Amino acid sequence: MLVFFYRFLACLPLRLLHALGRGLGRLVYALPGRYRERLRAHAAQAGYPDARFAREAAAQSGAAMLELAWVWFRTDDALARVVCDDVAVLDAALAARRPVLFLTPHLGGFEISARYAARRGPITVLFRPPRQAALVPLVEEARARSGVATAPTTMGGVRQLLRALRDGGQVGMLPDQVPGNGEGAWAPFFGREAYTMTLPARLAAQTGATVIGAACERLPRGQGWRVHLRVIDGPVPDSPAAQAAWINTAMEERIRLCPEQYLWSYNRYKQP
Repeated sequence: MLVFFYRFLACLPLRLLHALGRGLGRLVYALPGRYRERLRAHAAQAGYPDARFAREAAAQSGAAMLELAWVWFRTDDALARVVCDDVAVLDAALAARRPVLFLTPHLGGFEISARYAARRGPITVLFRPPRQAALVPLVEEARARSGVATAPTTMGGVRQLLRALRDGGQVGMLPDQVPGNGEGAWAPFFGREAYTMTLPARLAAQTGATVIGAACERLPRGQGWRVHLRVIDGPVPDSPAAQAAWINTAMEERIRLCPEQYLWSYNRYKQP
């Protein structure tokens, strides 16, 4: 049913999808509960305490949910609406024949970032399967149509990422997810300690990859998305705590480009 529903949504104009999603996001935010409390608390922690900001962040989260119909089932149409003023950053890394490691926060249209990079070469992304069984068929069909290779969050998946980088390919990760116990280190994230994965730093150190911070900003009125790229300054720190701080600092910088589009409702500060 979800596959059919998203296929139906993909028939709608992107501008209408965004409008419907924003309305849905505001409706969910209006309901009292943990979602609203967490969103407001995390946004305030980062320096955005205004209630209007929180409502806009909720609206953008709703737009992110519905725009997936275009990203998954009208990928070519979606990519035709992607602009990038920083593409020279990626082209320079590829011209130097160095592997590329993209670090992207849960911001804006992050799902389309890997598909955009795939236009310039093979890319493998770290993928965590959904916990809800009802979502599995939808996600599997979307993955099959993406042209992007996926690696599971297992040791086998880590080896797959390492091989891709050593072969000079591209790898994408969302490092603002809370890793499992023993797979990260505590470091500040917007002024509060958060358990942070260190795998991206270790992969970069082992392969000499160019690490690029990416952000995909959702443009207004259904115009599409703008991808922002920036090389994350090295060298990669040695200690796990320093590596986690290095990653979080880079993600904070990306998020502040369009903070209302970040997924503030995610339980970023939970125990692993």
